[in-house]
Amino acid sequence: MATTRTGGAPSGDRRVRRTQAALERALIRLVEERDLSRISVADVAERAGVSRSTFYDHYRDVHELAEAACTAMIDDLIGSLPGPGPGTVDVTRDASRSLEAFFASLAEHSGLYRGLLGPRGSARVADHIRRRVTAGVHDRVRQALAGGDLPERDGSSPEIPHDVPAAFTAGALIGVVADWLQRGCPRPPAEMAALTMPLLSAIYGVDGGTSR
Repeated sequence: MATTRTGGAPSGDRRVRRTQAALERALIRLVEERDLSRISVADVAERAGVSRSTFYDHYRDVHELAEAACTAMIDDLIGSLPGPGPGTVDVTRDASRSLEAFFASLAEHSGLYRGLLGPRGSARVADHIRRRVTAGVHDRVRQALAGGDLPERDGSSPEIPHDVPAAFTAGALIGVVADWLQRGCPRPPAEMAALTMPLLSAIYGVDGGTSR
């Protein structure tokens, strides 16, 4: 996770958070316009209305800012992935709907994710996303596709056991997402979910059919 340069100021300080939010918004807007590799600290600072020294009070470089900017959105995406819940009647149907929400969230910020996951993006940010998706798959997709029978991981640590299916699924999802984004999201989220769900189901040996 990104570390900020706030000189000991508490992370909840409203002024600190306001500046960080302004920098994140500026980067998100800039990535919609050009490749991440072509964005400089000066570009972000100018768009955010702050000085370069203020930028460096919070982040080491643009890639660290990109990691911070995508963290909250990645958390939202992970939250939209399938997960077990009380009273679930059709786990596969709910998982398919969650995958649709997952792709819809990606499409909403397609410029940012295209920049982060594309050929000129950031390997550091891509690895950050891969780790977050792997953790999400481990905790949520496996739970959902197993009908909630798998034990949940202790949430006190960001690390997860070596889970080959989760790592495989995360890598496959990122590959599908990156290709979809680079092609300009030619298929709608619902169709992407319908195409992806049987593949995920096959990994865990459950019926990939959906009921509407």
